[in-house]
Amino acid sequence: MIMRSLLAEHALLPDGWHDNVLLEWDGSGCFTAVSADSAAPDVEKVEIVVPGMPNLHSHAFQRAMAGLTEYRANPTDSFWSWRTLMYGFAQKLTPPAMKAVALQLYTEMLKAGYTSVCEFHYLHHDLGGAPYADQGEMSVCLIEAAAEAGIGLTLLPVMYQYSGFGSKAPHSGQARFINSPAWIVDLLQGLQRSHPQHAGLRYGVAPHSLRAVSPASLAALVDGLDRFDKLAPIHIHIAEQMQEVDDSIAFSGARPVAWLLDHMAVDSRWCLVHATHMTSAETSALAQSGAIAGICPSTEANLGDGIFNGAQYAQANGRWGIGSDSHVGIDLREELRLYEYSQRLAHRQRNVLTDTGGNSVGGYLYRQALAGGARASGRQIAGLAMGQRADLLVLDGQHADLCGKRRDALLDSLIFASHGATPIRDVMSGGQWVVRDGRHAGEEKNAAGYRQTLQKLLDH
Repeated sequence: MIMRSLLAEHALLPDGWHDNVLLEWDGSGCFTAVSADSAAPDVEKVEIVVPGMPNLHSHAFQRAMAGLTEYRANPTDSFWSWRTLMYGFAQKLTPPAMKAVALQLYTEMLKAGYTSVCEFHYLHHDLGGAPYADQGEMSVCLIEAAAEAGIGLTLLPVMYQYSGFGSKAPHSGQARFINSPAWIVDLLQGLQRSHPQHAGLRYGVAPHSLRAVSPASLAALVDGLDRFDKLAPIHIHIAEQMQEVDDSIAFSGARPVAWLLDHMAVDSRWCLVHATHMTSAETSALAQSGAIAGICPSTEANLGDGIFNGAQYAQANGRWGIGSDSHVGIDLREELRLYEYSQRLAHRQRNVLTDTGGNSVGGYLYRQALAGGARASGRQIAGLAMGQRADLLVLDGQHADLCGKRRDALLDSLIFASHGATPIRDVMSGGQWVVRDGRHAGEEKNAAGYRQTLQKLLDH
């Protein structure tokens, strides 16, 4: 097997920063050795290497909606009015359009430093809700787009059944989403036959939300998933909006996060996306469960969701990661920066999110988002270490925001200093260079396909 290698003058390893780090990986795209204080004169040399970042929450098709909902639809414009517009847009996507949008999105993610994505995929059926002859047609579009772009993928087919708590009948805008636990398990089994899992591809499930599934169907889905793969990740939207919390209390007598923790065996395979509106008790209980909180600051700000209780969650050693969700922006630095800034605005303090030693905020944010995102992905992407996927970013040490910086000051500046072009120069995903000198090899072709697709969608 052909070996590949790279020597980094400075690299962020799981136990901290090291100098002269020799990184070696094999043809499968996994690290075979990571050695500090090495001398390797005959390999490519770079200045600064950090692990690639997982994006733990994505609705790929919504990339094509960016900028189309920024007008006041009614006097109380909110998430719910945005959702109505989203439903209308979702009725237009054909499989070729889905793939073209995903290719553009995944190319943008790689250029921004995301080397993996968790795709929360609920656009399953044909226009109007009729089933495709191949139930996996839309899923395969996403798998192919990820492979062509070169990004690692955790595909999470969404179970969606109802329009609200109490098993309210779905409405026409949700027709392309509707399925059952058995349908989801059949889909996973079919995908495993046609596109088997590997180091760059993982399957899990996503019960959409407690309002869109029943307690019985949620339990049936988890049981079916366990028969497919006991370690597969489970993601769920939860407590994003106060109306959702109020409706949950009216239906079950409990808030969404409290109900889920009380009725399901929530552990580290679970990712609770948003969890924006939690009590102090729920916040502590979620941290103790070991589950991942999926924080999507740019989308949560865009939709007016609210602010996650990050300060208490950090103090309780809660695990979390970041996602770009509706893709109003694709920038891991912005997501991390907005997460910290939301806490500063809420608490009117500076440097809120950090470890108990009061160390670098950028260091805390980057390490925590990496660890939580890797766990939520269900893949070996936790950093620069033997056996992990060879996902990494090469930073431009001469960039005006990074020059003269060392160790965690690099991460602080990467996140909180933003002047002009990104300092992310090269990106490797699965042992392959997918971005060199800021350019993705397929970006022009993918952008052309996206432009043609978007024009058709907007003309429709």
